[in-house]
Amino acid sequence: MSFVFDPAAPVAVPVAGGRDSFPVRRVYCVGRNYAAHAREMGFDPDREPPFFFCKPADAVVPVAEGSTLSLPYPPETSNLHYEIELVAAIGRGGADIPVAQALEHVWGYAVGLDMTRRDLQMKMREAGRPWELGKAFDLSGPIGPLHPAASVQNIGKAGIWLQVNGTNKQKSDIGKLIWSVAETVSYLSRYFRLEAGDLIYTGTPEGVGPVVRGDRMVGGVDGLGTLSVEMV
Repeated sequence: MSFVFDPAAPVAVPVAGGRDSFPVRRVYCVGRNYAAHAREMGFDPDREPPFFFCKPADAVVPVAEGSTLSLPYPPETSNLHYEIELVAAIGRGGADIPVAQALEHVWGYAVGLDMTRRDLQMKMREAGRPWELGKAFDLSGPIGPLHPAASVQNIGKAGIWLQVNGTNKQKSDIGKLIWSVAETVSYLSRYFRLEAGDLIYTGTPEGVGPVVRGDRMVGGVDGLGTLSVEMV
């Protein structure tokens, strides 16, 4: 097979503590999956079915443990928000996956950021249009190293947090997810056949807010290390 130009290199997330990398296929994101965050965004937090949006695979930006990513402030926005999230990585494909079997399809977990051009997202939302301009832009998905699921203890109750310039902004725990990781995987697999390489950003807790050039974000999920990003 010949191509009219050289294909781009695959996006891959390093695996913690080793030389392996996890190739990324698709990126799914869950909207408003913590009740307190739903309230701060002006929505009723009642447990309605989850909804999803996507980012392109090349929006994912791997960040090595112990390093700080210099992230360019994106164009066409004056209200860029951070959203710290637990990311679940799918290692085995399937469709219509039962909740009781869903975690068998999860290869590992990582800390991620769903960076959001909030002004563009709100403009699109008010017009009843898709969110891509606010969510799916270049470099909008920084992510730390992946940890194999077998090596992670009590992820369902792990703390999740984010600081900006050393000040606490987001602090919650994974147990407060409206839809658990297993429920999210099961529900999503009813609409898409999940495959190895898919990433699921599982939602952000309350405390989202803006960052500007020069701000440094440090966030983490207990047992998964930290993620450090500086806006430039």
